[in-house]
Amino acid sequence: MYDEILLPTIGSPGGERAVAEAIDLAELTGARLHILYVVEDDSRKGLADGRWETIREALRSEARDVLTDVESKATAAGVEAVTHVGEGRADEAITDYASEEGIDAIVMGTHARTGVNKFLLGSVTENVIRRAEQPVLVVRLDEE
Repeated sequence: MYDEILLPTIGSPGGERAVAEAIDLAELTGARLHILYVVEDDSRKGLADGRWETIREALRSEARDVLTDVESKATAAGVEAVTHVGEGRADEAITDYASEEGIDAIVMGTHARTGVNKFLLGSVTENVIRRAEQPVLVVRLDEE
């Protein structure tokens, strides 16, 4: 059924449900779990290059910490896991990674925002659903 499952995460406390679902699905199917953290390029808007590099390295360090934490949870459940830090626009980085790595399914969370909040904040999950060739399992996140 699924050999390779992708879990995009940013380590938010509300995202624990998506992490748990992805680990459970990987455990159930015997799939390898790919854990992806995307450092978004739009974080650099208006910053000088030198300043951006300092912030970028801090974001990458945070990403590695988050990935290590999720990987240890997967390993504790007996799930093989690989981690990756991506960069760029989140929805593009997620779907590109999924295509390049032969991902069979994507598991990700959503806050299910509506109205003005959805318009202003956008929806990475919605964009991934539209762009992805793979099935996307959407988990409603706990409110933070």
